[in-house]
Amino acid sequence: MSLPTGKLALVSGYRFQYEEAQQAHVLLYPEGMVKLNDSAAEIIKRCDGSHTVEEIIHSLEAQFPGVDLAADVRALLEEAHDRGWIHAR
Repeated sequence: MSLPTGKLALVSGYRFQYEEAQQAHVLLYPEGMVKLNDSAAEIIKRCDGSHTVEEIIHSLEAQFPGVDLAADVRALLEEAHDRGWIHAR
C-alpha cells in the first residue's frame, strides 16, 4: 500500500497514550495494545488529524536537526496505515 494523502489521524477505536505499566507510549484498541518505541511514538502522536505526511516529517526534522528522517517516517506511517492504525481525513 501507499501512504494516504491528507491530514493523518488515528482510526476510530484507537487511542494513543502513555502507559505507566509499560513505561512506554502505546496504541490502545478494543482487541489489545501496541507498545511503541520512542521514535514511533513521536511519529504517531503527530497523527492527530491536523498534519500531513510532509508536515510530520518537517516537524520531526525541526525537532531533531541535522538528521534526514523522511524515509524512516514514511516507512513507519506506511506500516501504520497498512495495519489500519491511521487514515487520512
